[in-house]
Amino acid sequence: MKKILLLILPMTLLLFSQCKTAKKTVPGGDTIPEQPNGTAVHFTPSPTLSDILDEATRTNKLVFVDFYATWCLPCKIMDEEVFTHQETADFLNENFINYKVDGEKGNGQNLAVIFEVTAYPTLLFLDQKGRVLERKVGAAFHAELRELGQRALSSQFN
Repeated sequence: MKKILLLILPMTLLLFSQCKTAKKTVPGGDTIPEQPNGTAVHFTPSPTLSDILDEATRTNKLVFVDFYATWCLPCKIMDEEVFTHQETADFLNENFINYKVDGEKGNGQNLAVIFEVTAYPTLLFLDQKGRVLERKVGAAFHAELRELGQRALSSQFN
């Protein structure tokens, strides 16, 4: 009986650890992390930025891009503290198509080169053609993130 428990316990722990870091595979083979429980910002899954830009054009919105890395502590803090904040999430969801990109995997590597991402997180606000309206290297908390978004919204009309 002890041997059976010793076999089952590690398998159970492995199963639960896999649930915690669940990922979704999108067409093209890239993976995106599942949104943490309580995440209020809706990040649109897509293998390509062009699909996101098309969606932004269809909905007449701008694009918010969160470049992250799985090892990045400030990225994890933003996931837990900023993207779960309802007021911030409402602002981002209402005004932007939100896109989360692992800059070290899949197509994210190409996008990181194109947008000159050298540190994580890097936050970008793009127009519908993919031009950078606002850039922030490093974590941004509620007020700063909304301020960046407001400047991006204002600059689209200039």
